[in-house]
Amino acid sequence: MPDQEVLRRIKESEEEADEIIEKAQQEADERVAEARERAEEIREQAREDARDEADERIETAREEIEAEREEILADGEAERERLRSAAEERVDEVIEHTLDAFKEEVREEVHAQT
Repeated sequence: MPDQEVLRRIKESEEEADEIIEKAQQEADERVAEARERAEEIREQAREDARDEADERIETAREEIEAEREEILADGEAERERLRSAAEERVDEVIEHTLDAFKEEVREEVHAQT
């Protein structure tokens, strides 16, 4: 093989190797870019999932708070009704006691004047 031919073939082989290397580098760069894009998609999905879970927890807490609030209000209403009923039951007793005290006071006043 003449030297020119050998040199030409070496040059072609080097050019072919450079093309293979360049193509491999481009493919590697594309894979890295795709991996970065996929990683960002995963991070965004994780953020969305975290927001959804936080919203769900907040809603659950609100429902629990509302249920507890309703229970407290119902207990308060029952206690108010119990106190009102107890007070109504004692009205006659209080009136009678007040009248008795007033009558006693009047008797003592009359007795003191005589």
